[in-house]
Amino acid sequence: MGASSKFPGDDPGLAAALAERGDLWVFGYGSLMWDPGFHHAESHCAVVHGYHRRFCVYSYNYRGTRARPGLVLGLDRGGTCKGIAYRVPRRSAQATLAYLWERELDGGVYRFRKLKARLARRTVDAYSCVVDRAHPGYAAELSVEETARLICQGVGKRGLCLHYLENTVRHIEALGLTDGHLHRLMEVVQGRASKERGGRNPRSAVSAGAAGAPERRSSP
Repeated sequence: MGASSKFPGDDPGLAAALAERGDLWVFGYGSLMWDPGFHHAESHCAVVHGYHRRFCVYSYNYRGTRARPGLVLGLDRGGTCKGIAYRVPRRSAQATLAYLWERELDGGVYRFRKLKARLARRTVDAYSCVVDRAHPGYAAELSVEETARLICQGVGKRGLCLHYLENTVRHIEALGLTDGHLHRLMEVVQGRASKERGGRNPRSAVSAGAAGAPERRSSP
């Protein structure tokens, strides 16, 4: 995708990223880990300190509806987060930023921020989508049980919220990484889903309306 006419040149995070002299680094912690969607020259496992990955963004479209919202991941303050850092060649930076704006940032619940991402042999300045706690779409301090309830009920244009959680956990494991909170949440969600569907496998017990829903991205 090329540069979009919707690309906001006055957004401070995007403007700072575009003004970088060298290549652009992007840190992905959710769907960007399995479906980045932009050209990159290399990718590495990375750790960011001072933020953690959490289901803290209400989804009213991609993984839920206004009547039955789901949740997607955000990068929230505190702790650490393991994910993937992508190096984007400078020549592709503007197109990548336009793509990320349309995919992740247009709704305003995320802010594009420069963070220190530690790779195996060095540390890079990487940009990522940090949740805006002042935005009404921010789900503040939900219990594990309430988080699980919203994930179990969430079905939107891009599929089941449950599948989004499963994809994230699966790709974290494939990278040889761990996320204790998400693994615990996965256990609670699967137990709840199995109970709600009469003990059937929650992965196969999908409602008729959701069975054909595409499995696509919906958070960074």
